[in-house]
Amino acid sequence: MPLPISKRSLYSWAFTQYLRLQALLLAIIVVMVATRVLPLEMQKRVINQAIGMRDMDALYLYSGMYLGFVVLSSTLKYVTNILQSYIGQKVLLEMRQGLFEHVLSLPLAFFRRTPPGTIINSLISEMVPVGEFVGVAFSMPVVNVLTFLVMAGYMFSLNATLAALSIAVYVADVAILPIVQRKFNQSNRKRVVATQELSSLVGESATGIQEVHANASYALEADKFRGRMARVYKTSLWMYIYKFGIKYVDNFFQSLGPFILFLVGGWLAIRGRFDLGAFVAFLSAYEKVYDPWRELMEFWQRYQDAKVRYKQIMTNFDDQSEQAAFAEGRDPYILRGEIRLRDVSYVVGGNIRLLDRINLDLREGEHLALVGFSGSGKSTLALVLAQLYRYTSGSVELGGMEVGELTKRDMVHNVGMVVQHPYIFSGSIRENLLYSCDALRFNEGDCHIPDEERLDRLIEAVQQVGLFLDVLRFALRSRLDPERHADLTDSIVRARMAFNELHRGEADEDIEFLDVDAFQQYGSIALNITFGAPRRPELAHDRLSENDFFLDFLAEHGLHGDLVRLGAEIARRTVEIVGAVGPSPDVFEQSPMAQLDHDTYAGIVDALHGRAPEELPRGDQRLLLKLALAFTPGMHKLVGLGPGLTERLLHARRAFMEHVLELDPGAFAFFDAKEHIDSQSIQDNILFGYIRQDNAGAENRVNQLIMQLLIVENVLERVLAIGLDFDVGSSGDRLSGGQRQKIALARAFLKSSPVIILDEATSALDNASQTRIQNLITRKWKGKSTVVSVIHRLDTLKNYDTVAVMKAGRIIEKGSYLELMEKKGALYELVTGNS
Repeated sequence: MPLPISKRSLYSWAFTQYLRLQALLLAIIVVMVATRVLPLEMQKRVINQAIGMRDMDALYLYSGMYLGFVVLSSTLKYVTNILQSYIGQKVLLEMRQGLFEHVLSLPLAFFRRTPPGTIINSLISEMVPVGEFVGVAFSMPVVNVLTFLVMAGYMFSLNATLAALSIAVYVADVAILPIVQRKFNQSNRKRVVATQELSSLVGESATGIQEVHANASYALEADKFRGRMARVYKTSLWMYIYKFGIKYVDNFFQSLGPFILFLVGGWLAIRGRFDLGAFVAFLSAYEKVYDPWRELMEFWQRYQDAKVRYKQIMTNFDDQSEQAAFAEGRDPYILRGEIRLRDVSYVVGGNIRLLDRINLDLREGEHLALVGFSGSGKSTLALVLAQLYRYTSGSVELGGMEVGELTKRDMVHNVGMVVQHPYIFSGSIRENLLYSCDALRFNEGDCHIPDEERLDRLIEAVQQVGLFLDVLRFALRSRLDPERHADLTDSIVRARMAFNELHRGEADEDIEFLDVDAFQQYGSIALNITFGAPRRPELAHDRLSENDFFLDFLAEHGLHGDLVRLGAEIARRTVEIVGAVGPSPDVFEQSPMAQLDHDTYAGIVDALHGRAPEELPRGDQRLLLKLALAFTPGMHKLVGLGPGLTERLLHARRAFMEHVLELDPGAFAFFDAKEHIDSQSIQDNILFGYIRQDNAGAENRVNQLIMQLLIVENVLERVLAIGLDFDVGSSGDRLSGGQRQKIALARAFLKSSPVIILDEATSALDNASQTRIQNLITRKWKGKSTVVSVIHRLDTLKNYDTVAVMKAGRIIEKGSYLELMEKKGALYELVTGNS
């Protein structure tokens, strides 16, 4: 069995990885060190033989040889550095990959006691110096020791007495440095721990930001951060004090060497016992012998730093997986859905029995409901069945095999699970739906979904769990890429024509259709003026307030001042209401002002006291103009738009279109009922207008009509495929809790496992959605897959073959729903509320 990564020594990475490269590196180092001493010999010969003898040929020869050796040495040094970096980065990659895989295999208890920030900091930040050290762990000491010995040997060949005095300085250096180094190591260890604690706090605050905002605990979290940061500051300061103390000692002895050399060497030269060429060569050799010594000291510091970091990282993750990932030499077991528990207990620290001697038998395809008050052990039992918790004693069998002896690969082939708060990964809906199936493929399994059937199966799954309309909505709000969806754009335009022909009259209450001769109440002021989509970024509607071309047009038609005053009124009214009721999201839904911009506009409103908007600085006027251009009368109700201004804006529309066509024809794509509008969503393209958002249920009614037209055009599946590519955001934060649960349910159902475990998997769904899911489970999976479901809605119990009532970690009652209700025991009390 391979040694766990947390047990590997630091140097094992240096001497067990890339041995051929290390051998090549050694060969290059030997040649490089040999070439380093040759330029010194050339210096001596240039002075003594070429200059001393006035021999020009010798001068050219030795100078050329000097240059050649310097170039060769520098080139070999460059190659050495490249190889060191390559090895270091490859080892860093393998360290991170290996540690990440190890962390993923650790039991859930590890993640309950280890903050995410510690894991992130260890893998991303703390591991970098360790990997970089491993890259030079072999070559750096070898090259510098060899260089030191070669240079020292050359110095002894020139003058043994002077060489011995010079080397003695380094002996004194070695005696003092370890004392300061130990202090540095202690401080560095404290700094690593303090930095990890700080990272954990930042990660915790970011993860729990919803609670921070809900409790307005900004000051509390800032105080925690301040305390952790103070510790990082203190430990880092002491670490640098000792670090620079090491450099101070080193630099002192470095300066002491030349003093001895000048004093003794000068005396010898004056006495004629040391020729000038040898003295110059000795000076150069002394400078060269210090370089490897200095690098050895730096290497020692890097080693100590890497050793501290590596030990701390591996100590953090020195835990073991409770289950083997896979078994060598066999395929995963494919098991029947029979479940058998005998005297199963689960005990945690302090002898707390979360499960107490559970006995249970389930036939293949049987559906079991687990019920009980909070803390009764329902979810714990579900997690034990899923092998997420390892039971302390007893026996749990799945298909006749002991769950505790099955590998993770065995479990993933036979069990699907949905928890109460499922995690949604960054990426698309499609990627999250296929997560379990893709995991099966990586575990050498078969998800039973051929690639050519994937889209159909995905659409079927989202339809079954009630996510179909959400996916359609995401798709309709997306824009088409004209290059990727050229044929689809034609279908969308045809659907527009059909929609206009079939529903123009009946849908007028829900839709405001685009009309070049009518003011659009559900379009922004910018859209009402331009009546088109910009073809260049600088002409985007939210940037028009800074565009000189557009500003000149507004000034020419007398609209600039009116719109600045409109922006001032919007700003004043919004700031007043926010001051009265607070920064409620409802307030900002009624205004084009973004909540993040409130403070900026509040400052402008203060500046407006006693002044006309036109008297403000140009920058403030442009901000007010931006606010006015974003104003949509049908949505933003804080202020009204007078009929006079409405008429003037409508009149300006025709003038703007003529203005653009004359001066810059390619600037805008004006709305044309026969052309696809690339800047607009699929929905807006089909409607050639905008849904009246203040009309209750309008979007659902309109989407039903659109869906029918997409079916007629035979493009519904392709449009839904675009919706499946919707980016769910970080941890699914662009989805509601119900949407996240539906995705988790759909991906479990796509997997079609012999056993399905549901831990309050519909708690975030409304009653209709819960009923849909329960009917699906009963209709599709009863008799086919064994289902164990932790239930919170007791009215669904009638659909289960068996109901088990739990209390204090034990099953106190078990039977069919009717049997237990007739018995009038624990289940009867739960259902009727009697105690």
